Amino acid sequence: MVIAIDSGRPICDLTQSYAPVGGGGIGTYLRQKRDYVLAHSDHRLLQIVPGPVDRVVERGRHIWVEIGAEQVRGSPNYRFITRTSAVREVLEQYRPQIIESQCPWVLPWTAINYRRANPDTALVAGYHTDFPNTHVYRVGASLFGDFVARGLRRLSAGYATTTYREFDRVYTLGQDMRGVLVGYGVEHVDVLSLGVDAETFHPGRRDPALRAELGLPATGPVLTYAGRLDNEKRADRLISMFRELPREMNASMILIGEGKLRDCLAEQTRGLPVVLPGYCADRGQLARYLASSDIYVSAMADETFGLSVLEAQACGLPVVGFASGAMVQRVQPGLGELVALDDVEAMARAVEAVWHGDHVAMGRRARAHVTERFSWDQTFENLFGDVYPRAMVAAWRRQRKAGWFRRAPVNPVLASQRAG
Repeated sequence: MVIAIDSGRPICDLTQSYAPVGGGGIGTYLRQKRDYVLAHSDHRLLQIVPGPVDRVVERGRHIWVEIGAEQVRGSPNYRFITRTSAVREVLEQYRPQIIESQCPWVLPWTAINYRRANPDTALVAGYHTDFPNTHVYRVGASLFGDFVARGLRRLSAGYATTTYREFDRVYTLGQDMRGVLVGYGVEHVDVLSLGVDAETFHPGRRDPALRAELGLPATGPVLTYAGRLDNEKRADRLISMFRELPREMNASMILIGEGKLRDCLAEQTRGLPVVLPGYCADRGQLARYLASSDIYVSAMADETFGLSVLEAQACGLPVVGFASGAMVQRVQPGLGELVALDDVEAMARAVEAVWHGDHVAMGRRARAHVTERFSWDQTFENLFGDVYPRAMVAAWRRQRKAGWFRRAPVNPVLASQRAG
């Protein structure tokens, strides 16, 4: 059975995980999806994100909606929507045929309850981060210890099960994460790979003048990281690794991004050849930073896909990081070096080995690897050709179940708050 998408009704992206400055993979995904829809389809696209005030911008078939929201404490570039009634009003106004949810908290239940009143709406969820482990357990362990953290993880895994079973399809960014969701009892899961703009992220962006522009040494390797500078991304490990490098290497490092650790990292690296130029909104300029570097470094422990790694590889960089999460898939043998998690001494030795080896050839292999396998066109052809149609069939079958629409779903988080 195939059900066509009705071009008269928009497709909706709904997320908390957006920041106009300092945002990461989801922000890139939203922009690339907009460009694909406008260039390759006649669909309308509604994208709902948090912002400083309520705002609607309609440009042809693209509708951009910001819902006024408070800043997240400790992450000033991010905002958190609590005014779910405002989101519901937007959904009622535009009546999307498909809603794609990109975050786990609160807004999925706004979509679920909207679908309850509008049962011909198909729901799709992107499961980008295993939040019971990455957010709940790791934070809980640091605050309360392992025993309490494991209990919190069980509760949040139960929330994930309850929430994502309500969606018609769920996608993850890799087979390993798909296995995690299946373990939670969510079985209707697809795998969607992200892409890279290989024309923008290209070795030809290399600029020998960048070193002098940033005040870096004229010789030695330039290491670069691009992403949020916060605890989740663990950029502080990169500083520890950098201090382990031998002085005679004459290495320097660029940490591109914003986040709550930036001021602290700037203070820790005072006097070192390390620069923090801030968030780079210009994709061409970001490609210039990457292509003008020699090695990409990442300290992530829970990378779910590694979009920034793909962009670095497309610029011709070998990668050094920890053998954890999606880094194992992104950095295959011959494309860089991975070491045991949190072993910053081993990471420094890996940087030395890559630099003193044929790092240029390694970078060429890395670019060839990503350009042959990852493109945004492939991402959205999969989304629109496989994931969405499966969700629409599931929605059609759901509507056939007698009495299903009389059962009103309840957000278990809000329910527990009311019970308290």
